[in-house]
Amino acid sequence: MDFDFALLLVVLTTVTGVVWLFDWLLLARRRAHRAEAIKAMTALTEEEREARARTAMQESVPVEYARSFFPVLLVILLFRSFIAEPFKIPSGSMMPTLLVGDFILVNKFAYGLRLPVLNTKILDVGEPKRGDVFVFRYPQNPKEDYIKRVIGLPGDEITYRNKVLSVNGKPVEETDLGAYTGPTEPGRRKDDAQVKRENLEGVEHRILEIPQAWSAKEGTWVVPAGHYFAMGDNRDNSADSRFWGFVPEANLVGKAFVIWMNFDGLSRIGTMIK
Repeated sequence: MDFDFALLLVVLTTVTGVVWLFDWLLLARRRAHRAEAIKAMTALTEEEREARARTAMQESVPVEYARSFFPVLLVILLFRSFIAEPFKIPSGSMMPTLLVGDFILVNKFAYGLRLPVLNTKILDVGEPKRGDVFVFRYPQNPKEDYIKRVIGLPGDEITYRNKVLSVNGKPVEETDLGAYTGPTEPGRRKDDAQVKRENLEGVEHRILEIPQAWSAKEGTWVVPAGHYFAMGDNRDNSADSRFWGFVPEANLVGKAFVIWMNFDGLSRIGTMIK
């Protein structure tokens, strides 16, 4: 069963907020009135009146928890929904740019502000650019997040054949950098992969290719309006738009911009994603 953290966060924030507001508007006043009535009792000693008044003013356990947690939950919800959200890289489809286990931050306002859970855009502040590393909800299962690189914009013609990527009829510039020597996925050799530098209209980044492997699904695709063509930097090991189609604009989550943690390589902390 898929776990929807955003929905849980919205529910908890709403519940604690409603409990705190109900107490502030109604119950707190009742407690204050009771405390004043107790203080006016002449049959009690002053110490008894003060003790009973303090007891009358005490909040219930649910109200105390709501008052304590609501501000924290609200800040987390607003930050996660409209500023930045953390993600963990689960696979090697974006190697060598991103490694398995990288913890990254995603800019949530780069492609427009969206309501949490509903994902409805409420403010248009930008659109994906060619070469962006972006997170989106997988079109075939919107409860699952994917991360790839933007290759094709609306209206573009994308061709991938014999490991050569072309955009609008023009082959993308590549430079050989030699054998890949970095970390690899479990069960995969690192000595069969080659690193290349790819230049997507000024956005330079590294990609992985396995020369002796059959090319991944080949073909030509025309990107429809309101959609994007996505590919992984690990070109021979990425389930992307070559296989399952285009990314609708409504599925955009945000732009990946920094690696904030990787327990297998502390030197990667703070690395900007490009």
